[in-house]
Amino acid sequence: MTDRRLLRLEVENFRSLQRISLPLGDLTVLVGPNGVGKSNVLQVFRFLSDIINSDLDPALSSRGGFDELAFWGGERPPTTMRIGLQARWTSHASAAAPDEYELTIRRRSDKRVAEGFTISRSESFRFKRTKGRGRRITVSGEEALVTDIAADSQGRLDDSGERSLGISKLSSGLSTLPRLAAAEGGEEVATMARGLSSFRVFDVDVTAARRPNRVARILVNRDTGREIRIRTSPRGRPVELADDAGNLALFLVDLSSDLVIWERLIDDARTVLPNLEDIQFTSFGGAAQYVSVDLIERGLRRPTPLADASFGTVRLLSLLAMLYDPAPPALTCVEELDHGLHPQALELLVERLREASERSQFIVTTHSPALVDRLEPEEFVVCERDQNGASLIPSLSTEEVHSIRAASEGLPLGELWFTGALGGGL
Repeated sequence: MTDRRLLRLEVENFRSLQRISLPLGDLTVLVGPNGVGKSNVLQVFRFLSDIINSDLDPALSSRGGFDELAFWGGERPPTTMRIGLQARWTSHASAAAPDEYELTIRRRSDKRVAEGFTISRSESFRFKRTKGRGRRITVSGEEALVTDIAADSQGRLDDSGERSLGISKLSSGLSTLPRLAAAEGGEEVATMARGLSSFRVFDVDVTAARRPNRVARILVNRDTGREIRIRTSPRGRPVELADDAGNLALFLVDLSSDLVIWERLIDDARTVLPNLEDIQFTSFGGAAQYVSVDLIERGLRRPTPLADASFGTVRLLSLLAMLYDPAPPALTCVEELDHGLHPQALELLVERLREASERSQFIVTTHSPALVDRLEPEEFVVCERDQNGASLIPSLSTEEVHSIRAASEGLPLGELWFTGALGGGL
């Protein structure tokens, strides 16, 4: 199991998340009805990833600006938005001394500018470096201040030195500070930025997943003997599964080159799809080559193209591809895992999620009591919303969930949730 993990997410005034503090385990499943803010938790990570890839101002603008992104409830609009993370990413971090990151965005009225307001940001990073030593980086205005922290003879931490660096007014430290020298904290910030930028919000677009994919690199299909071309990234790395599974055919071809992984995936698919015998690939086209997925099904005299497969079948294969990804991002978020799937598939998927969480942390949303039945209290987060429109996440602590289940003499969590004993209505 990887040691690099997010430990906690704190959010204030981001969409419906007026104030939440969410502990994060290897697998965190958010449970609740539509509109309580489950998807907004996932969108926090997409926002942070966009900040790294495009910087803060473009990430805000693409979402309609501060007023569109900030909490809409309450009597007055908020003037600040805050995102905080605790993690175990850098070399010397631990649960007791985690890496910490905080971003605060402020909106101030200003009649001197055409918009009538200005936006500013402040950030702070804190890392454990060696025994008794740490580093803090604070970003405000056009200055980034790097402070080394050392322990005195009594073990108390004191500032031991400061260095000031220039930074553009609305740039984020996540996007610019990784370029610093290692002595200035660049290595630690780069480690955090790499983890955040790799976050994936996996939301299957079944229409896109059904389509054949254009390919580039030649590979001989072991089932048909035909040549298939696979597109790799510019650096020659394996295919990365798209967030919407729009390159599913290409990814499955690449995955099939590892016979151990491929046979496990096929066995899982057969477990849930009893008529499935095998999965094969077909290449076609002229100068521009394409590959498509074919399902070999019992009793049929011809393969079933994935384009003709059911909604649930395409979603299942997309989810299995994601769960068997040999090089996953640091965190994978999955929207409505149960959508379109037979309840028989859920036990298998929960088991595979736990296995995959040894390589990538998972945050999953669901409406399904059948899926919740298969969870442990540590994996289960009840989500509700109060009368002011604010999300309550979690609305119950793990200890409270344990206590309620014990009082019920061990009823499954899904049944307790369905009957309202755990709140968070359907």
